[in-house]
Amino acid sequence: MMKHVSQYFFRGLLTALPLGFTIYLLYIFLVWAERFSMWMIRPFIGDFYLPGMGIVLGLASIILLGYLVSHQYFYKLLALIEVPFTNLPVVKSIYSSLKSFADYFAPHKEGTAQQAVILKMPGHALEIVGLITRQSMQGLPNGFLEGDRVAVYLPMGYMIGGYTVFVPRDWLQVIDMPVEVVMRESLFAFMTHENDK
Repeated sequence: MMKHVSQYFFRGLLTALPLGFTIYLLYIFLVWAERFSMWMIRPFIGDFYLPGMGIVLGLASIILLGYLVSHQYFYKLLALIEVPFTNLPVVKSIYSSLKSFADYFAPHKEGTAQQAVILKMPGHALEIVGLITRQSMQGLPNGFLEGDRVAVYLPMGYMIGGYTVFVPRDWLQVIDMPVEVVMRESLFAFMTHENDK
């Protein structure tokens, strides 16, 4: 009897933990977004407040920013605002890395489509899922091997990070999987079942 109770408890815990943790993180984010948005607009609206108003205004601001930077003139203005972030020694490294990472997942123009691939080394049955991040070796410093080679990012499971490897293009097989799905599945070691999607 106690064995069955402990099994049920363990199964219930495994079911409740992801759900509870997700709800907790969502709650923390919403509370933070609400407070930050209200702090930004408080000088303009005074004491007036409706629950959720900060989040709505925050989302509206993000959509407006997206609309503005879609136009060339405003995009150039944004480039001027970025100048301090791209010139200060420590800030430059952090900002540039985060911006490059965000740009990789942003909608791309024609001809620069992102690609998910399977990396297969000749003579090995091992398959590694990755993302092409550079289509050629042009612009890299001397020391890299020459030839038709590409940079492939190999995301790691259960943590943020991964490895970038430079491999011959013919080691790769393109797969029909969006970049976002590859990152999500890699994070959880491809444990998602097909019928769970």
